Amino acid sequence: MAFWDRFLPTNKTEVKAQYAPPLMTDSFNYFTPQVFTKVDRETAMSLPAIVRCRNLIAGTIASIPLHLYRKSNDQRIGSPKWLEQPSISQPRAVTLAWTIDSLLFNGVAYWRVTEQFADDGRPARFEWIAPQRVSIQADPDNFYVTQYYVDGKAVPMSGLGSLITFQGLGEGILDTGASIIWQAYKVQQAAYNSATSPTPTGIIKNTGADLSENEVTALLAQWKSARQRGTTAYLTSTLEYQPSQFSPKDMGYVDLIQNLTTQIARLCNIPAYYLSADENNSMTYANVQDERKQLISLALQPYITAIESRLSMDDITNTQNYVRFAIDETFLRADTLARLTAIEKMISLGLVTVEQAQEMEDLSPNGTDNETNAPSL
Repeated sequence: MAFWDRFLPTNKTEVKAQYAPPLMTDSFNYFTPQVFTKVDRETAMSLPAIVRCRNLIAGTIASIPLHLYRKSNDQRIGSPKWLEQPSISQPRAVTLAWTIDSLLFNGVAYWRVTEQFADDGRPARFEWIAPQRVSIQADPDNFYVTQYYVDGKAVPMSGLGSLITFQGLGEGILDTGASIIWQAYKVQQAAYNSATSPTPTGIIKNTGADLSENEVTALLAQWKSARQRGTTAYLTSTLEYQPSQFSPKDMGYVDLIQNLTTQIARLCNIPAYYLSADENNSMTYANVQDERKQLISLALQPYITAIESRLSMDDITNTQNYVRFAIDETFLRADTLARLTAIEKMISLGLVTVEQAQEMEDLSPNGTDNETNAPSL
């Protein structure tokens, strides 16, 4: 039995099945995004604004530790192995980052159970499964999932090989923001074509005698070849070149890209200045802490809540405990001087002892088991 298993309740209740959630949308986009979405993840990730939003949300949350707490007193009781490293083959941060990636783009994420605890049947290890690999079979009323399929093959609904489903608090941006993402992709593509075009688009007007079709074809071929080589152009007195292509600035690409970047920031609930889309806002050292709180409230909290609440359900964690991200201990941790000032006041008021204060700062308190039981070197 693992060390953390001793904190589990003594009654051995076998978990009969992983919980299969009800369907939350009518279009089934929630569970089969590869069929119904108008844009795919590859298209979305070709946009720098989307990449910035994805990395900001997934990277930030994945870097925050997950811990197990007791409900009765909110005391931290450690982290079992599946919280420290859900997948045996990759670090925890990688598994969490791609889980959040799935929630962001598709509104749903999947873990497959790869190991179980022998005493109660709860999962002990997982592996992340890409949402496009998963399909479902629903009941006749299309309310509940009756069968999951991975790569077209049915998987167990309980035990090894079964799926743990993380439901997002809303649909993924590939559905809700399909039109914005597609517009941004097309504008970026148009700006790229304009910047890389070897010759400006235009027409050659003939004010003399009409040319035959072969003569026109040969003239255009020579003109194109000369422009690609960068040589000087020459036209006769009866031919006139009239450019019809505008610069990216004339076409409004710059302003349009800026506007669509702002729309993408809104789509992902990210403050626009994080994407350099708001020139009138700047951050200073004094308001970094407030900005981090705002970032969590607006952008990160829906994904944090989705993961915490799912991992705290009874088919994974027993009902006496719950799982939480250590946000206050890491991401919102105050600077050293502010922490020491607060701790000093708590000690003077008798709220904590010196030993407890040392533990708060991850220091080994004098005279505790950490020291007396330490192995001799």
